[in-house]
Amino acid sequence: MSALLLSALAMILIVAIRYLVTGGAFALATRLRHPGLYAGLTPQIRREIGWSLASAAIYGIPAGLVAWGWANHGWTQIYTDPAAYPLWYLPLSVLLYFLAHDAWFYWTHRLLHRPALFRLAHAVHHASRPPTVWAAMSFHPLEAVTGAIVIPGLVFLIPIHPAALGIVLAVMTLMGVTNHMGWELFPRALAQGRWLITASHHQRHHERYACNYGLYFRFWDRLCGTDGGAADLRR
Repeated sequence: MSALLLSALAMILIVAIRYLVTGGAFALATRLRHPGLYAGLTPQIRREIGWSLASAAIYGIPAGLVAWGWANHGWTQIYTDPAAYPLWYLPLSVLLYFLAHDAWFYWTHRLLHRPALFRLAHAVHHASRPPTVWAAMSFHPLEAVTGAIVIPGLVFLIPIHPAALGIVLAVMTLMGVTNHMGWELFPRALAQGRWLITASHHQRHHERYACNYGLYFRFWDRLCGTDGGAADLRR
């Protein structure tokens, strides 16, 4: 078995385990914090997990290619020498990745809400009514591809240390899960603030569809007139 195939399989496994562990942890937190919130949603949750595991396979393939290319050919901008860039660049690189990922997500998300693409692909995600923690990666394969290529693409463009990349991936997973769990984890001042997307904002998107397209920030929604405010979720 080739090293490239092994790398892809390893990344598929990592993405799947990360999804199951994070989703399981917040599903347990939901059961403890808000018993019965997901009552009657077992068939939906099974669909969400099925689609999400299929998405994990799609996410793992470009990630495996990047890992293989970095380790064997030095293709990417991932650096391991701490002296290669100033210390202040570490947090800056994380912010650059968040800004680039958020812009990509906003515009591809709006595109997926075009009627033809919605019916073809994005309807799978919006079949989660209401969404649960397990909906974080519940995508049609076409939509999964749009999400799977962004971070692997960025490592060829923006230099980043593996530790900083780990932070990006951890926050991406955390926000994906908590934004769908149906209750608000963050303090009211943050959830009702002007800049960040939380469960309160993404719940409104699942309710109204044509608003709150962002992933991390409300910047593009506010700039483009698609900010629908925040739902008043339980805490």
